[in-house]
Amino acid sequence: MIFQRLKYLFGLENLEKLNNAKVAVIGLGGVGGITAISLARSGVGNIIICDYDVVDITNINRQIIANIKNIGRLKTDVLEEMILEINPNCKVTKISQKVNDSLFLENPNFIIDCIDDIKSKKYLIEQCLTRKIKFISSMGAAKKVDPSKIAVVKLSKTSYDPIAKILRNHFKNNDFYVVSSTEKPAKIDVLGSYMNVVSTFGLFLSDYIIKCIIRR
Repeated sequence: MIFQRLKYLFGLENLEKLNNAKVAVIGLGGVGGITAISLARSGVGNIIICDYDVVDITNINRQIIANIKNIGRLKTDVLEEMILEINPNCKVTKISQKVNDSLFLENPNFIIDCIDDIKSKKYLIEQCLTRKIKFISSMGAAKKVDPSKIAVVKLSKTSYDPIAKILRNHFKNNDFYVVSSTEKPAKIDVLGSYMNVVSTFGLFLSDYIIKCIIRR
């Protein structure tokens, strides 16, 4: 049994909850890729993946879906293959475009926001709040090198995070959960990223939703 070791920890009833859940991961970069793989390895049976982008050589240093062989391929196509190689019974729904209303036609139970585009991020969060869909949002992982300073917190409790600052100003009356780092960003002009940090963001995101599914 693929998920025998998980069954020991969570029990058969919770394993069935994970199998029946439908989770959407929006944005499949360094954070989103590891998030989706973690969901697949944790027995989530229905995964929606959404991203319009293709794999680029600059993704290789931090994105689990990126390697020399798949440069130029749609990230959704690559990730679907990886998920099905882990669990052939997982139902994968691909949306190979920027997030829009078509996502909600798939009726996700949970949404994980890994978008780095602010306009799309605001749209997704607004839709989740309006439609009352359980979600968690990733803040900025770039320019940071210390995984130990990452945590799940309320948006109002974030610090040293440019994306969180924008969202705090925009969503003044909604205090939702996010994954953020309290580390001060490196003083560089470009968005340098480190796999150990972006992967930890992804694991915190998937863990939050997994625990929501099994009510822990």
